[in-house]
Amino acid sequence: MLKLPGLIPGCVNLYNFTCNLSSASRSFRIPWKKCGFLVKNRECHSQKGALKHCKILEEIIEERRNEAQRSIVVQVYSENSYPELHCYCSQFGRIIGAHHYSTSQFGDNWNYIIVEFSAVEESQAAIKSGVFVREAQVIPVQSSFMYFGKGASKKVTSNAKLTTVNGISVVKNKELHEWLQVASSVDDQLKILYNSTKLNELGTRMRFLAAHQIECALSGMFPFARAIPFGSSVNGFGNSTCDLDLILQLNREIRDSSSSRLIFHSKELSDARHHVQKCMERIGDVIELFLPGTSNVRRILRARIPIIKYTHEFLGLDVDLSMSNTSGLYMSELLYLYGELDDRVRPLIFAVRRWANTVSLTNSNPGRWITNFSLTALVLFFLQQLKHPILPSIDLLVNKAGADDKRVTADGINCTFARNQKKIGFRRTNEDSLGNLLFQFFEFYSHFDFVNRAVNLNEARSTLKPDFSPMYIINPFEISMNVSKNVSLEEVEHFRMESREAAWILDSIVERSTSTPWGLLSLLLKGPASVPRRPMLDVRKLFEDINLSEKTEEISEEEKKAEKDKAQDVLERR
Repeated sequence: MLKLPGLIPGCVNLYNFTCNLSSASRSFRIPWKKCGFLVKNRECHSQKGALKHCKILEEIIEERRNEAQRSIVVQVYSENSYPELHCYCSQFGRIIGAHHYSTSQFGDNWNYIIVEFSAVEESQAAIKSGVFVREAQVIPVQSSFMYFGKGASKKVTSNAKLTTVNGISVVKNKELHEWLQVASSVDDQLKILYNSTKLNELGTRMRFLAAHQIECALSGMFPFARAIPFGSSVNGFGNSTCDLDLILQLNREIRDSSSSRLIFHSKELSDARHHVQKCMERIGDVIELFLPGTSNVRRILRARIPIIKYTHEFLGLDVDLSMSNTSGLYMSELLYLYGELDDRVRPLIFAVRRWANTVSLTNSNPGRWITNFSLTALVLFFLQQLKHPILPSIDLLVNKAGADDKRVTADGINCTFARNQKKIGFRRTNEDSLGNLLFQFFEFYSHFDFVNRAVNLNEARSTLKPDFSPMYIINPFEISMNVSKNVSLEEVEHFRMESREAAWILDSIVERSTSTPWGLLSLLLKGPASVPRRPMLDVRKLFEDINLSEKTEEISEEEKKAEKDKAQDVLERR
């Protein structure tokens, strides 16, 4: 039995894996650090239904914000520049971490090192020491993004080493497929896919640095401003290339007027939505004109939730900034909680998303296709309605909520639910393997009644659809809304048929193979030669057959009538 190392919870060693396949020896060396196995030990891990203490997402976000405040980003010639950079930056304070990455700009690779100090004051000292190029015409904006200039030629004796080297490299499909091919089971295939494609430690740091840049840019006029990442960047379901969603809160820490007799004069809002649009337009100008590294700024202000989209070239990120999507932040907390309740949730969702992308169920452009959020909701619902549920209903989370869990948006949307796992008291007894759960997922939705039933995560059961939308997934916080309203009837049928096909493939390939695609890999490769794909039902062909049958019946009736009339005519002549 082939066993891949690094799949054990809490594993912090760097492994290389060599395996022998049949009589011929083939070696695959799997860099587990690159796959994301080199991670900090988590304080929370569910095992046989037992739950240990786990930090809530709010606490983690605050830790990450502080981490960004203690860090600077320095462009360097290469990772070999770090010993000299370390010597120079050590004058400002104690360096506790240094992470190297590279981005591609204008066809060239640019190298950067994130330098993390032990205190915010130390990083601020480094920023204040920065200078501008006098000869160049530049906008003199201070930020935590700088580059390392040439200094006096002298020998550097520092033994400082980088914590991370090339930390955001994306695993190529060919490399991933080789790892999946030599895995020992479908369970391990799902774990390898998850760990090799998930958002890693450095990717998370970079996203909070982008948020910190927005906060610093606005802090002069809005000292309480907070730019908070939400969505896939923080909920645990993001991959290494996911976009960054930010919500800008200008008044998060405003104190009650009873705490002081000195009260600021401020402008009243006559139209909150119009004010948000105007603010977003001006903030878009600030980002476009003044912030280093930002480009391709687009303002989408007439959408239901106005956003600013831009690219951060120094970080290699696409960013969406909003001001009125507080419920999106609370949704991230809910998804994060579900991912923490059981270790099988995230690998299963990653596998379903990857499969959906392979068979063109999802699309990077908005339209009639199923979104990743809808797919996530479908997986969570499936895990709720099992005979032995793996996840609790949202209603149970709401009932277990305490006073400190109360969250209501400015629009009056109630986003209250228990965020501490100890309060929930949900113990699972389901021990199904990941491979078995993946097969059950496809079986479940290949027979789900999308015509009449809605997916209801609040009650953990399907309910009658309130309208005729092809797919109806009830928004957990705004229950009158359908999060899959965009999905067309054609795509719903596509999803059902692909689910049926995937279940058939998984059921057909029950044994691991060393030469042909098997298990999860067979789903991620289109039309593997070793698997004769079952012909898919063409609905149009079915209707053509029905019409042809009806026409045939009509012709037969006409022929019968003609024969009867002819016989009657013969009798009359006689």
